[in-house]
Amino acid sequence: MADKIKIFAIGDIVGRVGRHYLASKLPGFCEINGIDLVIANAENAAGGFALSSKVAEEVFNAGVDIITSGNHIWDNKDILKIIDTEERLLRPANFPPGNPGKGFCFYNFKNLTVCVINLMGRVQMNPLDCPFQKFDHILTETKGKADIYIVDFHAEATAEKRAFGWYANKRAALVYGTHTHVQTADEEILSGGTGYITDIGMTGPFDSVIGMGKEGSIRRFVTQQKIKFEVATSQVKINGILAVINSKNQTEKIERIVF
Repeated sequence: MADKIKIFAIGDIVGRVGRHYLASKLPGFCEINGIDLVIANAENAAGGFALSSKVAEEVFNAGVDIITSGNHIWDNKDILKIIDTEERLLRPANFPPGNPGKGFCFYNFKNLTVCVINLMGRVQMNPLDCPFQKFDHILTETKGKADIYIVDFHAEATAEKRAFGWYANKRAALVYGTHTHVQTADEEILSGGTGYITDIGMTGPFDSVIGMGKEGSIRRFVTQQKIKFEVATSQVKINGILAVINSKNQTEKIERIVF
């Protein structure tokens, strides 16, 4: 019988260089740290701006148990081949009804059932359905089916992420932000036992502008032209968080990870 589960949540995987580095480092990290569940945001894993069925398989083979995503999930139509059938692949739950795929799934660890939820913010993002209300609906739909709730909140605005963390306080064991590719230093356990961090960062090349080549990124800002971005290649790191969650749906430990 388990009364705790150790989670490793991985920040946005960027391109082939991020995937290969993850595959080389993740198994050893999980073995040393006794990780029970690995969740990774992989919406940038294929070429820096999308996810394909082949790349998703590669990420799973690297040791990831559940893939979350965000606003780039539809950028490569190849993902439509598996998004309705691959139980371990999520897209934001608050996309309008009728979209393929699903926004939450269950993961069983011994006697514990974990519900992983993928939501997307709306500030400076696509005009999706309300993520706050969608969270409520999922809790109602899954009542009695899960012991632990974890949310990947894929959003741009710090305030929106922070507000959602407090909104989910006591109801989700862990809320972490993705999307900005910059890891924040505000990890904490909120008053109701919810582990929270605004953004867990990225897994990819850090000699870059959030994973993209410096020269092209700078030129785009300076000229305002639509310069094509290319994924950078050097100083590759993994960003994420390690969290210990108990059977009461509370985080006991949350730690930022960089390696």
